[in-house]
Amino acid sequence: MSGATIADAVRVGRMPWSGLLALFSAAFTAVMTELLPAGLLPQLGAALGVPEGRAGFLVTAYAVASTVSAIPLTALLRGLPRRPVLVGTLVGFALFNTVTALSSSYAVTFGARVLAGVMGGILWAMLVGYAARMVPVERRGRAIAIVSAGITVALCAGIPAGAALASAFGWRTAFLGLAVALVGWVLWKVPNFPGEAATVRVPLRRVAVLPGVRVILGVTVLVLVGHQVMYTYLAPFVAFAGLGRTSVVLLVFGVGTVAGIWVTGVVIDRFPRVTLVVVLAVVAGAMVVLALSGGQGWAPPAVSGGPGWAPPGVSGGQSWAPLGAVALWGAAFGGVPTLLQSALVDASGAGNADAATSMQTTVYNAGIAAGSLAGGLVLEGAGPGALPWTSLPLVAVALAVVVAARRHAFPARRA
Repeated sequence: MSGATIADAVRVGRMPWSGLLALFSAAFTAVMTELLPAGLLPQLGAALGVPEGRAGFLVTAYAVASTVSAIPLTALLRGLPRRPVLVGTLVGFALFNTVTALSSSYAVTFGARVLAGVMGGILWAMLVGYAARMVPVERRGRAIAIVSAGITVALCAGIPAGAALASAFGWRTAFLGLAVALVGWVLWKVPNFPGEAATVRVPLRRVAVLPGVRVILGVTVLVLVGHQVMYTYLAPFVAFAGLGRTSVVLLVFGVGTVAGIWVTGVVIDRFPRVTLVVVLAVVAGAMVVLALSGGQGWAPPAVSGGPGWAPPGVSGGQSWAPLGAVALWGAAFGGVPTLLQSALVDASGAGNADAATSMQTTVYNAGIAAGSLAGGLVLEGAGPGALPWTSLPLVAVALAVVVAARRHAFPARRA
């Protein structure tokens, strides 16, 4: 789609679906590249001659490189036209995934994963700002939701599909072709935007102190740490609380996430503040239900009695209340990243979105790492039942900050 076509679409309020779906596919590809090795550890370890633990470091290497590179490389590339940077990033993904597919050396594969992580840091910092510039301001939240949905689809469908492909045709096949066809799509349908001229470029330190930016980044940390404390160790909590199979619980969470991001895309442009308050309140409520289920499953009314708490394995009932809480948790959290990203673009301005979202990328990954670490310490020290009690105050504080920050960070209406 040409720049003129995009400009016309923006003026009349149409959604540039082809371009946004190309960015959706870029997000999908980045998540696939990052997490696909996690489902292929036995095959990767055997092929590279290393234990599964060392094969798992391939995921760590990507995440660390993405976190470290996002801010400095975004600052370095801010002055360049946007589409060449996006295309170069996708070409890098294709190249390093091909190296991963063909390599039989752990050192070479590790290096390819580090460089792919660098590409990921650049990509995540620019996708949200790119989507925001392609639509009028009243459609900005929906555009960001469409692009962010690529993450959800990759987690719910892409990673399992990649694992199935690897089982059928070998793990190397799963890496081949990632991002190759996407380059042509981006060149065809995604408009080019100019980089930021040096004379008008706002330094990163000034972007960081724009009204509302630091508050949004702080809320991002709180929510991600709180979420990851629980989500990383969901399997041991499921076993502890007697909720059934972990795979079923994860499926319920995933389906809820897909529903949540769809609903968020519908309402975000009209009610951004109210929607964020509601979803954080739902996450906090879900943590309360899961905390109270600690070690016992909720049984629906039996033939001879009313509802009540029943030990796991009681044949008269299933753990519907905690399972419902997981579904609501997934639905609410599905919209949180989009809502926070949209709020950050509003606070920083679309022109500073790449710089602001590079900070959010770093904060996001730091929150994931901190939450996983904190959850592990809680699990070892206090047991699985303490995990939702650890998550709850973090989410509650984030909710309180959102409620209070109604002037700049989370206003009722966009400026």
